[in-house]
Amino acid sequence: MRKYGWNTFRDLIFRNPAVVNQDPHVDDGDENTERGNWASKREYILSTIGYAVGLGNIWRFPYLAYKNGGGAFLIPYFVMLVVAGIPLFLLESALGQFCSQGPINTWRAVPLLQGVGVAMVMVTLIVSIYYNVILTYSLYYMFASFQSPLPWSSCFSWADSNCSSTPTVSCNVSGVLVANWTQENITCPSTDVITVPVQSPSEQYWDRVALQRSSGLDETGPIVWHLALCLLLSSILVAAALFKGIKSSGKVVYFTATFPYVVIFILLIRGVTLEGARDGIEFYIGSQSNLTKLYEAQIWKDAATQIFYSLSIGWGGVMTLASYNSFHNNVVKDAFVVTLTNAGTSVLAGFAIFSILGHMAHIYKMPVGQIVKEGFGLAFIAYPDALSKLPISPLWSILFFFMLLTVGLDSQFAGIEVITTCLLDAFPKLFKHKHALLTVTTCTILYLLGLPCVTQAGIYWVTLIDQFVASWVLLILALLEIIGVCYIYGGNRFIKDIEMMLGKKSFLFWLWWRACWFFISPCIIVLILVWSLMTFTPPSYGAVQFPVWGLALGWCIVLFILLSIPVIAVYKLMKAEGSPWKRLKSLCSPSKEWHPYLVVHRGERYSEERSCRMKNLENMPEVNVNVISSSWL
Repeated sequence: MRKYGWNTFRDLIFRNPAVVNQDPHVDDGDENTERGNWASKREYILSTIGYAVGLGNIWRFPYLAYKNGGGAFLIPYFVMLVVAGIPLFLLESALGQFCSQGPINTWRAVPLLQGVGVAMVMVTLIVSIYYNVILTYSLYYMFASFQSPLPWSSCFSWADSNCSSTPTVSCNVSGVLVANWTQENITCPSTDVITVPVQSPSEQYWDRVALQRSSGLDETGPIVWHLALCLLLSSILVAAALFKGIKSSGKVVYFTATFPYVVIFILLIRGVTLEGARDGIEFYIGSQSNLTKLYEAQIWKDAATQIFYSLSIGWGGVMTLASYNSFHNNVVKDAFVVTLTNAGTSVLAGFAIFSILGHMAHIYKMPVGQIVKEGFGLAFIAYPDALSKLPISPLWSILFFFMLLTVGLDSQFAGIEVITTCLLDAFPKLFKHKHALLTVTTCTILYLLGLPCVTQAGIYWVTLIDQFVASWVLLILALLEIIGVCYIYGGNRFIKDIEMMLGKKSFLFWLWWRACWFFISPCIIVLILVWSLMTFTPPSYGAVQFPVWGLALGWCIVLFILLSIPVIAVYKLMKAEGSPWKRLKSLCSPSKEWHPYLVVHRGERYSEERSCRMKNLENMPEVNVNVISSSWL
């Protein structure tokens, strides 16, 4: 009795869900009355699907499938989903659900690697800045679609002489280019026919009107005010949805996580009825699939990379969302539901995209391959151009950009929730009843930090951050995550933690997960990481190269994020007491604060076992346990 004393008695009274809830700010149905829980399982599933299904599913997967042999790409894609995507998603979900903490306090399991959690939050913070800007682009284009004809459907007053809806073909007559040679009855040999490069109306609208793009990163230019206002509106929408944390965002996702599927089906039905749609689908995943691509290493690398990034592994968002689950939630089942839904969404979106691009190629009488783009080029140039050719084009354009907005909002919700959750977990007494103020403050700071990204050089900043931060940095964090959980904390110990939530499972049940966690998944990550570093090329925006100082800044951001890991580890080693070996050993062992959040869920394993371990540590006077187990540093 003396060992537990008043603190344990207090925890049993105030944290036990069987006791009457004494906090008027928390719903009566919450199992965890201090942190709160999802109001229902549906809200968690929809939020997690919304987080996983991002813009990459819409504007990157279809292009990768086309580039890597069409239908052949699905084979390595789903193989990588099984051997890397689902196991890593389950690992992060189980970690967050077990301890009911965000990505920083989760590393109480391995205090030496708490810097990994800090790095995850830093990546999420930086990515949230430019992700908010992408929402801004979607908002602007959605508002611009409320006019007929669409402003990018033709070369209007904003265009220059290089704007044309069709390629300009000239004839080289005695060294002089003649554009109207067919009208002058001049016979032009095929060797003298020259296609003069021009820009489509949608491309010039994107550069000259929407972005007002400057010549490079050196030329910042003024703030583009219509984008700044849309950025403000985007920040307000996110803050409003997260005003009460998961209690409010959980209601919003009923719309934002389901509406994109409605639009995808509408665009798909409309697309397959258009002339030329079949050609587009054939290029995407039809009879033109090239199975010989399976013998090339590139297709497997692209499949693994797409799975890894589309599931948001290493960002901290999966842990954060799972931390609000009830303790006995079936996290294994959820991992399959979310990851398979994410993969299915990518395939489905590809049909909707390529059916309409096929129609566009039919109109321009060009091969589909010359029209297909990825990223910003697909979302804001090629696809809007294709939509402008449809009857009632403003309707389809509004639906498409509203879909992009809702897809992006769900991912942004989770990103902000990662930041606020870590602050709430670190300072529960300070922020417990100030969640709304914390959310508004976070969104305001992100808005101010996003203003450089809506200047005339803003697209260059967005591209620079995306290429440096949201790339192989995440691979390093995920690799350290697996090493920390499976090899330092202990994979078998982690499995016992999961069994405390799910109940006892057979050895055969865990055999596959052990194989993935201990060997297959880390090997895949190492291969992708080495390949990415070996094939790294300085990022650019189209033909515009970034200046040396811009590339140096990108590397500085990467180093700043990654250096937090060894810096925090060294700080903890210096603050601990004892011999170097005992310091290292103690920091590689779970701290006394690593356990299920509620006392009622800790059971004998995290009471008797932990008590014995703490007693052994107390017998080592040279080791300062209190310093080792501090929340952050």
